[in-house]
Parts: sequence; C-alpha cells; structure tokens
Amino acid sequence: MKTIQKMFEHLNWANQRILETLQNVKNGGLDQQLRLFSHILNAEQVWVTRLKGMDSSQMPIWSDGDITVCAKLIKQNEESYKTFLAEITENDLDSLITYRNSNGEEFKTSIRDILTHVALHGQYHRGQINSRLRADGIDPVSIDYIIFVR
Repeated sequence: MKTIQKMFEHLNWANQRILETLQNVKNGGLDQQLRLFSHILNAEQVWVTRLKGMDSSQMPIWSDGDITVCAKLIKQNEESYKTFLAEITENDLDSLITYRNSNGEEFKTSIRDILTHVALHGQYHRGQINSRLRADGIDPVSIDYIIFVR
C-alpha cells in the first residue's frame, strides 16, 4: 500500500506542477497540451468511478482542454483517490473490479493493476505534454519521481 500511496502523491504533485506551468504560459497556443492534460484528468476520474463500482460509460475520456476545468478536476481527483486509498487495505488490492470500457466491453481487473495503470498513464501523457512544451520553446516541467521524493 505504501508504494501505491506514494505513486498517487507523486501523481498529484506532478499534475499540480503541469497545471501551474500551463497557467503561467502567456503566449497561448497550448491546445494540444491542454487536451492531453484534460485527458489525464478525465481518465483519472473514469477509473476512480469504476473503482467505486459506479458506471463510467457516460463520462468523457477526451475533451477540449480548459484550464479552469483542469484545476477543478485535479482537486476532485486528488480527494477521490485519497478517500479511496484510505478505505482499502493491502488485501483489497488483489480484489477484482468488474467494469465496462468506453466501448461497452466488460473487463475484470485487480484494484492493484488499475491503480498502477492510472499512475503510469498520467506519467506517459505528462511526458507528451513536456515534449510539446519543449517544441514550443517552453521549458519542460521537472516531474520525475526522484525529484518528487528529494
């Protein structure tokens, strides 16, 4: 549990750093970065909804990025995952969750694998955001795990 909790502390820290960078860019033109960031946050919300045993079929996975909406989602997701992680035990991590993906297909996946996926999925797309920032002449955001733990 400690490792997963630490991964989610890192996820929240990294999301906050990306948000602050995107909020501080003055020249605009961040459509791709905001769309990716919105996707990260939407996916986090979809997965926590599934973890809670609720229907996520009507929730967006991709949407146009809006920085204000992203800021709200960060707070909502952080609280949702903190609550979820506080309510489960190490033994619960191998429990299977049944859910339907966005195509309506049913799957069963362990809580451990879902949580690991959420943490890795966000890191992948934050890397894409950083690549696009660099291509636009903006310094990328340092979001490596080792920087977080230092």
